[in-house]
Amino acid sequence: MPDTTATAYEALIQFLYRAPIGLVQTSLAGDIAMINPMAAQLLMPLVPDGNLFNLFDVLEPLAPQLRELARQPVEAGGTICDALHLTMPASATAAFDAAPRTLALQLLRLDDTTLMGTLSDATAAVQREQQRLAARVHAATRTDALTALPNRLALLEAIDAALERRAHEPGARWAVLLVDADRFERINVTLGPAIGDAVLRTMAERIRAVVGDRAAPGVAPGGTPRGTTARFGSDEFAVLLRLDREADRVGDCGDVDVEVEVDGDGDASGDVDLAACETLARRLVEALGEPCAVGGTDVHASASVGVVRIDGSHHHAVAVMQDADLALREAKREGGARHGVFTPALRARAWQRGSLEADLRRALDDGTQLFVVYQPIVALADRAIAGMEALVRWRHPLHGVVSPDRFIGIAEETGMIVALGEWVLRQACDRLADWRRTLGPLAPRSMSVNLSRAQVLEPSIVGTVARALAASGLPADALQLEVTESLAAQDAIVGQRLGELKALGLSLALDDFGTGYSSLSSLHLLPVDVVKIDRSFVGQSVTSAHHRVLIEAVVKVARSLGMTTVAEGVETAAQDALLATLGCDKVQGYLHARPLPGDEAAAWLRARAA
Repeated sequence: MPDTTATAYEALIQFLYRAPIGLVQTSLAGDIAMINPMAAQLLMPLVPDGNLFNLFDVLEPLAPQLRELARQPVEAGGTICDALHLTMPASATAAFDAAPRTLALQLLRLDDTTLMGTLSDATAAVQREQQRLAARVHAATRTDALTALPNRLALLEAIDAALERRAHEPGARWAVLLVDADRFERINVTLGPAIGDAVLRTMAERIRAVVGDRAAPGVAPGGTPRGTTARFGSDEFAVLLRLDREADRVGDCGDVDVEVEVDGDGDASGDVDLAACETLARRLVEALGEPCAVGGTDVHASASVGVVRIDGSHHHAVAVMQDADLALREAKREGGARHGVFTPALRARAWQRGSLEADLRRALDDGTQLFVVYQPIVALADRAIAGMEALVRWRHPLHGVVSPDRFIGIAEETGMIVALGEWVLRQACDRLADWRRTLGPLAPRSMSVNLSRAQVLEPSIVGTVARALAASGLPADALQLEVTESLAAQDAIVGQRLGELKALGLSLALDDFGTGYSSLSSLHLLPVDVVKIDRSFVGQSVTSAHHRVLIEAVVKVARSLGMTTVAEGVETAAQDALLATLGCDKVQGYLHARPLPGDEAAAWLRARAA
């Protein structure tokens, strides 16, 4: 061999043995013909006895498929496997301090009889990839897919981080604004979820623009209040604000700050903090009350905002959001499209409400605390008892009779209203059937029972009503179901369900007319037989010409549509006489009788006929 060739061969051998990657040459069956020190070092944890005779045998526990891959037809110079990651078992690496946890194997076919494998330590690369994947997963689990805002988890983590900062930095002050779309379900049901999603995206953009979220495009940094906006629920958003001057980073939810006035010592007072939050809340309500242009259509929406300043009573994010929700509920109770501010009194009231909820559940199971009272409905034409309205009452073992205003709302919010309403329906049907048997012609002509939205939307409601009628033996035309004006006008699903109920042969009454969304011009669209004029109109009918005109208009329109009218809340003889003059068909109120328990109502009916 010429000297130059020998020198080149020697250089190749030196390169192979000193190469920073493992090189191993084998037969097609895996028998090792050449292996460099790096490859031996990388494989040694798998063969502590040093038995490096066959590559496939050595790697069998990690890659049993190699033998089969090597048998596949591959052209010379072709790749059998590329960057195959092999995870080393812990038992193999325990005795080797610097042993790799992951190997990368590439196997090539050199010719018809020879394979060449390269091995490298892929531990660091795999760890980097795992870290990148973990970061992507972390971001994905904290980002809302619809709006690209931080999600509920991200916000809660950010609030917890803010609480931690507050504990170590007494000057750090924070607040949370919880934003909820008013009656958003109506948009989803009437216009479809795609429109609803578009409205939510628009709301997200408007909130970020008002708050000055740093991720929002086109927001001037100036004196604009800064915060981080997150989507907290299906139709809820939340804003985390830092109220002192420093704008430090908080968790993964971004950085926030609100410019506020400070006193001579550089500390903002709680009143100034609250004023800044309320100003921002009013701007949010105003911005979210503007129509949303979606697909060439203006969708009208509104929102309510709950404001809470984080203070020493807050020890975790959930507590902060609970207080924000209490403030939001207060705004909703006042009609929505406004903001509410948390006060400790709201927390005390919520505790009482929670206690009342638990007691109501027990009352439903108990069967002795709840009872039904009946208020007569009087026909003005002949002063006959046209019907009775069934109203539920609760006699609490400790607190006495609980006002319906206190527990009906709880029942609706918790879903107990379905079971409660069904119980009242059965009681009312059984009572009228009993009166018909015992009182004969003195019995009321019909029984009115209220239905809530949850009951109307319950798929089994038609069957529930039919079973109550069948069990009591009442004909369907003896039952009248009352729904509120706002419910009857809501959507097609409600309308369809009301039509199914009416098909049983019962009558439907529109309760509290004048307080909801309907107008006289749309009254003909509602599947009802009776219009009940709200007590707020009746109460001012004698002294207000405006209210008299409204009542007269309702009576005339209802009569033209073949509907009868009932005036609620009649308390004086003057009101009664005026309603008769205006053409109202029936009246109901304390002038004639207060709501009476069943036995007292029966006695009242007998006494009235005497």
